[in-house]
Amino acid sequence: MSNSPKKILFLTGTRADFGKIKSLIQTLEEQQDFEAFVFVTGMHLQEIYGYTLIEIERCNFKNVFTFENHTHETTMDLTLAKTIEGLSNYCKTIKPDMIVVHGDRVETLAGAIVGSLNNILVAHIEGGEVSGTVDELIRHSVSKLSHIHFVSNKQAAKRLQQMGEVKESIFTIGSPDIDIMFSNNLPSLETAKQYYQISFDDYALVMFHPVTTEFNSMKEYAITFVDCLLKDDRNYIVIFPNNDLGSQFIIDEFKRLEGNTRFRIFPSLRFEYFLTLLKNSQFIIGNSSAGIREAPYYGIPIINIGTRQQNRAVHADIVNVDYSKKDILEALSKIDSHKVQISDNDFGEGNSNELFLQSLKKNDIWQLNHQKQFRDI
Repeated sequence: MSNSPKKILFLTGTRADFGKIKSLIQTLEEQQDFEAFVFVTGMHLQEIYGYTLIEIERCNFKNVFTFENHTHETTMDLTLAKTIEGLSNYCKTIKPDMIVVHGDRVETLAGAIVGSLNNILVAHIEGGEVSGTVDELIRHSVSKLSHIHFVSNKQAAKRLQQMGEVKESIFTIGSPDIDIMFSNNLPSLETAKQYYQISFDDYALVMFHPVTTEFNSMKEYAITFVDCLLKDDRNYIVIFPNNDLGSQFIIDEFKRLEGNTRFRIFPSLRFEYFLTLLKNSQFIIGNSSAGIREAPYYGIPIINIGTRQQNRAVHADIVNVDYSKKDILEALSKIDSHKVQISDNDFGEGNSNELFLQSLKKNDIWQLNHQKQFRDI
């Protein structure tokens, strides 16, 4: 590597993707060979979702830049266009050597477009996975625009090769949030409950996101879901959805839970505090990837509603139900007796940040051809 530090630009638009890349940024901040930059946009800057920029500021990263990308129309194409514009201008200022993006958000696609069209290496974290809905289209598009792939498991690596990606550009590092899940730095349950003023002992978690391809039905789905929660007699910690099209329907329905002592409702939770609350919950209900990814590692039962996580590769015994009141209530009536096997290491060993750093320190990764090749199988 050259004498001057490599500039690595991370892009984050949601609390979820920040949870995934946080340990990677922290690792690079300690290295003299690298200079980390964080481009913060999307949900992080919206009051309604808890203004989670505060969480990023708490990390005291050296270089943080904020850019508001949400428009009044909130359609994904306009958000994409605006993010491309803001990120492109920022890249002209700092001239990064690499842009790191995560997952399947519209901001991720913006990062991959800006990098690939400006001759900057693009590294994609957690490509090669299947999730259904429009997210999957975005994830695979990002993979085709990326030069480097940091994947969670062998299946994802295999899918990328199936998509014509060069084997030498694929690095299996696991899922970076597993590093945080099993770190010794998680707050105690008492600390988390005190911080969020949660008074009940037993509780379940609610995370229900809009499915953009089912926008016309989302209002009806949200009404049914909240009806079921009100009919149940358990305590619930409810977390707002992400900011995809249709989120307002869900937020409006959650208002019916306000003032009810069985519910505590939050726009967002700090990632480490969320993990502690998840680890100690009775179960998680909704359609969040947290139910597919994190919950099985803690052996927490999952009621997964609808199509959002339909094709996610999991080795967990998840209770899958459709959006009907009958199915949801039936799942709730049986969930207490549902025994869960703790997941094996489908998503790594909790050392993703080390494997990420080792990959970046090798000269090979910087020699990868910016002009991508399609590798036939």
